[in-house]
Amino acid sequence: MSIRRPRPRAALVVLLVAGLMALTGCTELQGTGDKGYVTGDGAVEQLPVAERESPVELSGDTIDGGTVDLADFRGAPVVVTVWGSWCGPCRAEAPEVAGAADDLEGTAQFVGIVLRDDPDAAQAFATASGFDFPSIDSPGGEALLRFPGALGPRTIPAFVVLDAQGRIAASIIGQLPSRLTLTELVEEVAAEDG
Repeated sequence: MSIRRPRPRAALVVLLVAGLMALTGCTELQGTGDKGYVTGDGAVEQLPVAERESPVELSGDTIDGGTVDLADFRGAPVVVTVWGSWCGPCRAEAPEVAGAADDLEGTAQFVGIVLRDDPDAAQAFATASGFDFPSIDSPGGEALLRFPGALGPRTIPAFVVLDAQGRIAASIIGQLPSRLTLTELVEEVAAEDG
């Protein structure tokens, strides 16, 4: 007769956590903390003109109390940057983002999407970082659903470049590799139109 020994409690916890991770789709790209965000490696993805779909339709309330509509910026590229004051990579890249926005003034409009943040904290961060562009408040990430194939509701930080017609032309998922990467990408998209 063999005696069955109960499994140690730690082993059960490990099995339970592994099972939950499999069910929720956690990956090595999962962020830390209780925010549950997903980030990438900063790789640039470009979409050929012939493969671009319909213009992105997005409008919303901004963290400074205003409103913004992406349709108002048609005719020139738009850089949509997803950020939050609580996001470590967003904080690290803020000087590069602000610098790229300055470099591209007159060429492209920047619009932020603030994900899962307190509007006051986000506004303070935007002011301190030199973000002079409007940023849509999207506490639950709903605004990101307007970018199918490019963004998910927890993708942060991220950049999506819209062409002059408002279609997704390129994306960078994860921390910005460099200011130059973004400015050159936007300049390429701007040159397509003219």
